[in-house]
Amino acid sequence: MRLVIAEKPSVAAALAAALGVKNKKDGYMEGGGYLISWCVGHLVELAEAAAYGEQYKKWSYDSLPILPQPWQYTVFKDRQKQFKILKDLMCRSDISEVVNACDAGREGELIFRLVYHAAGCDKPFSRLWISSMEKSAIKKGFAELKPGEAYDALYASALCRAKADWIIGINATRLFSVLHGKTLNVGRVQTPTLKMLADRDAAITSFKKETYHIVRLDVGGAEAASARISDAADAEALKTACEASQAVCVSLKKEKKTALPPKLFDLTSLQREANRVYGFTAKQTLDYAQSLYEKRFLTYPRTDSNYLTEDMAQTATDLVAALLPVLPFMQGAELTPEIGRVINSAKVSDHHAIIPTAAFAGNGFDRLPESEKKLMSLVCCKLLCAVAAPQEYETVTAAFDCGGKPFTAKGKTILIAGWKDIDARFRATLKAKPDEDSAEDVALPELSEGQIFETVTASVSEHYTTPPKPYTEDSLLSAMENAGKEDMPEDAERQGLGTPATRAAMIEKLLSAGFVERKGKSLVPTKDGINLAVILPDMLKSPLLTAEWETRLTEIAKGSDDPQSFMQGIEDMTRELVKQYSHITEDGKKLFAPEKEAVGICPRCKSPVYEGKKNFYCSDRSCRFVMWKNDKFFESRRTVFSKKIAAALLKDGKAKVKGLYSERTGKTYDGTVLLCDTGEKYVNYRIEQRK
Repeated sequence: MRLVIAEKPSVAAALAAALGVKNKKDGYMEGGGYLISWCVGHLVELAEAAAYGEQYKKWSYDSLPILPQPWQYTVFKDRQKQFKILKDLMCRSDISEVVNACDAGREGELIFRLVYHAAGCDKPFSRLWISSMEKSAIKKGFAELKPGEAYDALYASALCRAKADWIIGINATRLFSVLHGKTLNVGRVQTPTLKMLADRDAAITSFKKETYHIVRLDVGGAEAASARISDAADAEALKTACEASQAVCVSLKKEKKTALPPKLFDLTSLQREANRVYGFTAKQTLDYAQSLYEKRFLTYPRTDSNYLTEDMAQTATDLVAALLPVLPFMQGAELTPEIGRVINSAKVSDHHAIIPTAAFAGNGFDRLPESEKKLMSLVCCKLLCAVAAPQEYETVTAAFDCGGKPFTAKGKTILIAGWKDIDARFRATLKAKPDEDSAEDVALPELSEGQIFETVTASVSEHYTTPPKPYTEDSLLSAMENAGKEDMPEDAERQGLGTPATRAAMIEKLLSAGFVERKGKSLVPTKDGINLAVILPDMLKSPLLTAEWETRLTEIAKGSDDPQSFMQGIEDMTRELVKQYSHITEDGKKLFAPEKEAVGICPRCKSPVYEGKKNFYCSDRSCRFVMWKNDKFFESRRTVFSKKIAAALLKDGKAKVKGLYSERTGKTYDGTVLLCDTGEKYVNYRIEQRK
């Protein structure tokens, strides 16, 4: 009997359906000579630093670097039940073979191997390697199982990646946290991402606005514009000269062009467009997509592929036909799909592109929450656009001479709307207005070379250069995806910073750590984030580290590089890092000290007043002003001398306080406390007389 181990319960269910395995048990399914179970993602992980000795439980410089030898592993605390189920299944006497059916890629290989080894299993195993969850693809994959050892090099590559991230992450985080007295998370992916945000913020901050002017001519209904003119007087002089001259069309250039349909969504492009169209964060998009996937309405979302596999051509054709009547924006529209545009098995890695399922086409949008309806609409629109005809259009560029200076008018005429018609239909349903046409998207009137315009109307408009825009999740995801690409091998499995599945979590990690904050749609580094990006060495901030790793890891996966040599390089780099940053300046130690928030202004010297554990004190040490929290005035009235009361006293000299206790009557009352400062050692208070 074969034990099949998938990466997730949903995948196990799809495999069971394809193989006709229907008997459900606790944590697995059984039938037809198969046991099918799952890992729930990562079940086994590299042990924490403290597992290697008592000296690593506390963070200290003297305990660095931490270089495990041998490495230890542990089972995720909340997943021990499923691990025990897998271990018991592997040990069953009727199991003769194990099938690794985890995702077809580096991480899937790692997930299975760590469980296999941690369970102490020595039974032979084979590898299911498929890129589609269609029944036909699953059956074909089981008919062509590969020997497990054929993927030993891929496993070595995956293990090297995990160990290297552990070594750099643990050592760099502890090193800089100990030096600066604040937890500073450092990682191969998140640190270069933070650096990109800090660099953009610096470019915005240092930007100097410049004024420029453009002279515009009305020539026969077309608007022709000059080049930028920095001086306002020069622009006005040109305007005057033009109105006293004739304009001549000196050249007319027409070009027929084609706008090809977009590719299907991978996770990153879906997150980007959902952020652009709906303002969803990357994490929200992933959460909604995961929910739809679990409802069987959407295919697997954590993919970096934009294509479908060849065996899915008929499925995609049937799906497009089934979607047309379901989508409100396609009512009355016709579409002859060109499915071949989205089919390319060679460009599908672990999973194919994100598309709707036949189950969604059969059910439609009923009972879906609004957020999931929006995401499904986006995915459906993308599929229809991707298989539609290209848009064909003609561009016209007219050059004019007037007043001795060149002017240009640009226009565009749509010949065949193609996929853009579907996109426009969809965007017309959005509450937010679609992007307005630019001047170039407007058709020009009929013009001819040599045409003369005797009467010219001219105008001058003033403009300002604009700073770079802050990153949004859309633009940051794009920057992460493309970072360091030019330095990576074309066949590296992972290019850019992170993976489609981890980029959203990385952004959220920077936000939760307080290094980045959201301002509307923008992502902006905080003071601590900017400081962290400044203090870390270039090798940790540059995407080049990831590029170099991916180059080596790709070679290890091919069997043409040595895993031990790679790990030795990581260890040497870590030793050098710890050695190089053995101490910092006093100013460096204060760099991440929390900024104190002033409670108010000292009534004596006008310096800020801060809150201490026992008092509210003037920041000027030579000034003796202090308000004690345990002052008898408040204690006798059984009232906590709060920061709110202190702030009111400093601002207005009085504070309204509820629930003051009267020792005379034994009752409570609401009153106004007055600050009575005589300039002596102690500050006095009294209750304002009630009228």
